[in-house]
Amino acid sequence: MMRALISMLIVAAAAVVCLCSVAPAASAREEPPVPKIFGGWKPIKNVDDPHIQDLGRWAVSEHVKQASDGLVFSKVVSGEEQLVAGTNYKLVIQATRGGAGKSATYGAVVYERFDKTRQLLSFNPAN
Repeated sequence: MMRALISMLIVAAAAVVCLCSVAPAASAREEPPVPKIFGGWKPIKNVDDPHIQDLGRWAVSEHVKQASDGLVFSKVVSGEEQLVAGTNYKLVIQATRGGAGKSATYGAVVYERFDKTRQLLSFNPAN
């Protein structure tokens, strides 16, 4: 009986030692990367991409249809994109007034559906 009790104590002590030596290694492991959350804004990596420049050109064209102010597209200088049921684009656009030739910066938000149809959500002078 005494031998059985001592044997059980030895086995229990060995189990504790094994668990203690494994625990630090488990806590030292790196956590897996957090998945990207849909709906978050992220910077556009390449604003020189022809598709991004086309979106900016289209945004200025749509703005001119509504405002009749003669704005002329120059280029998209920066922006962010957001994946939703399609893609939202926040674009910073450089444009000039037709007659005056003064360059200015504008902010536009364009929604592009998966079928590539677009909607101009906003277009304003940048501050």
